[in-house]
Amino acid sequence: MGSNVHIRNLGASGLRVSSIGLGCNNFGGRIDLDATRKVVHRALDLGITLFDTADVYGNRGGSESYLGEVLGPRRKDIVLATKFGLPMDDAQCLKGASRRYIMRAVEDSLRRLRTDWIDLYQLHRPDPHTPIEETLRALDDLIRQGKVRYIGCSNLPAWQVVEAQWTARTNGLNAFVSCQDEYSLLVRNVVEPDLAPAMARYGMGLLPYFPLANGLLTGKYRSGAPAPADARLAKTQHLADQYLTPANLDAAEKLGKWAAGHGRTLLDLAFAWLLSRPEVCSVIAGATKPEQIDANVRTQGWELSTADLGEIDALLRPE
Repeated sequence: MGSNVHIRNLGASGLRVSSIGLGCNNFGGRIDLDATRKVVHRALDLGITLFDTADVYGNRGGSESYLGEVLGPRRKDIVLATKFGLPMDDAQCLKGASRRYIMRAVEDSLRRLRTDWIDLYQLHRPDPHTPIEETLRALDDLIRQGKVRYIGCSNLPAWQVVEAQWTARTNGLNAFVSCQDEYSLLVRNVVEPDLAPAMARYGMGLLPYFPLANGLLTGKYRSGAPAPADARLAKTQHLADQYLTPANLDAAEKLGKWAAGHGRTLLDLAFAWLLSRPEVCSVIAGATKPEQIDANVRTQGWELSTADLGEIDALLRPE
C-alpha cells in the first residue's frame, strides 16, 4: 500500500506514527457504524497509521467497539492508541488510575477493540486519589505482559509529567513516551510555557488534540455571521463561548488571509504550523466524512520557514 503520509518517531521511543493521525471521538456518537467504516477505510487507504480513541468516546465504549468491528485484519497495520481514566458509569465508580481500575479498564478496552494488545495506552487525565507510582507500576506490568506496548499521558500539568518521569526512572519502570494535550495556533498557553520544555528534557512526543481549535481554524466561522448549522460549535454552547471570541475570530481571519497569500488554506496553515513544532509527532484530527481525511492529508508538505513562523507570531500578538 503506498502511503501518502509522512512517518515520525513518537518522541525518543521507537514507536513510529503517521504525522497525521485520526481522532476517533466521533465514532459511535456523532456518526454511525457505516459512516465510521467509510472514514476508517479512507484513512487506511491514505496511509494514516495512528488511530487515537478512548474508552469513553462514543457514549462510553462505542468508539472502541466500532473500531474493533471495522479494523478486522488491518488491526496489525496500525498504531492503536486508547485512553483510560474518565468515568465509565453514571455513579462515577469506574474511573481513575488505580491498579484495581486499570486492570479492569484494559481488559474492557481489549475486548471492545477485538485485539490482544494496545500500542499506546494513555492516562486520560490526572487522578488526584492515586499516587503516580501505583499507576506506573500497573502500566509497567501491562507492558511486561504484552497487553500494552507503550504508555502516554494526557492533560497532565508539567509538574506532574516531570514527577511521573522521575518516578519511572528512579524505580526502573517503563515511562510515558508522549503527552496528549490541547495545542493549536489559537491555544498555546497549555503547552508552551512549561509543558514543552519538560517534554523536551525527557524526550517525549506531543500529540496535539483540537488542532483546529474545535473547528475555528477550518475557516467556516466568520465574525458577525452565524455558525454553519451542522458545525460542532453551533450545537455546543459552552464550546462556542470558549472558542468563538472576538479575538479568536479576528485572529482566524488574519491567519486565513496570510495563508491565502501563500496559496494555501487556513486548514493547511493550522496543520503545517503544528508540524513545524519540534515536539509534535502527529496531529490528531477527528473526521465525520472521508473528504475531511483527504483535506487533512493534503496539508502535508508545506514546510514553514523561520521567516514564515515569525510573521505568524506577529499576526497573533495582541495589538
